[in-house]
Amino acid sequence: MNKLELQKCANEVRKGIVTAVHSAKAGHPGGSLSAADIFTYLYFEEMNIDPKNPDKEDRDRFVLSKGHTAPGLYSAMANRGYFPVEDLTTLRKLGSYLQGHPSIHIPGVDMSSGSLGQGISAAVGMALSAKLRGCDYRTYTLLGDGEIQEGQVWEAAMFAGHRKLDNLVVIVDNNGLQIDGSVADVCSPYPIDKKFEAFNFHVINIDGHDFDAIKAAFDEAKATKGQPTAIICKTVKGKGVSFMENNVSWHGTAPNDEQYAQAMADLEKIGAELEKAGE
Repeated sequence: MNKLELQKCANEVRKGIVTAVHSAKAGHPGGSLSAADIFTYLYFEEMNIDPKNPDKEDRDRFVLSKGHTAPGLYSAMANRGYFPVEDLTTLRKLGSYLQGHPSIHIPGVDMSSGSLGQGISAAVGMALSAKLRGCDYRTYTLLGDGEIQEGQVWEAAMFAGHRKLDNLVVIVDNNGLQIDGSVADVCSPYPIDKKFEAFNFHVINIDGHDFDAIKAAFDEAKATKGQPTAIICKTVKGKGVSFMENNVSWHGTAPNDEQYAQAMADLEKIGAELEKAGE
């Protein structure tokens, strides 16, 4: 996909996020929207995956360490063809396979997650397993900037750096906000890049909404040998929806009918602008 195609795809992923959370009347739109471009690039461009064969042995692995942003993961997976987009409206509903946090029972989900700090440990284990077995697959994990306040994150990072797991890419969605407010005020994780460097990571800082920068970062990660890579993505919480952007109250709040209509209107406008740009 070219940059414009990726932007259009990410906009569809955002529509799916808003629709799923609105239908569920619960969920986490803010961090799902901030990471939508990352989800899009991973699932449509970066990872070696096959929705028709989700368990193929040589597939790349992905662990959503910040599991509460499952609406973003599910929307990307649905748009990629793992399951019908229409199923997003069943999020969190009784009998639905789309639980509030990712479950390994969903085809294409490599690890159940949601207890913050634990996903990266599972990803490190997957990367180590590939090294020990001589497998070529790569492992990716997405963390929140609030999540990295968890000590287990740094235990996993220390191990990954020590074992030189250059088949591991840790992505931090640095949108600056967590459930209680600014991450800098709650318990500052800054400087994030220097912390990962101290654990022997190759670190790349990018704009997490710029697909050129995202592509360059993942290409650089693949070329990096002898170190795991951390990509620190500066993002906007609630990206794409005017009243959600940089608004901490949308960390874990579902839009009502009126707000849903406004959110979809915002995203439709973005979609129209992208279509015009492609003419």
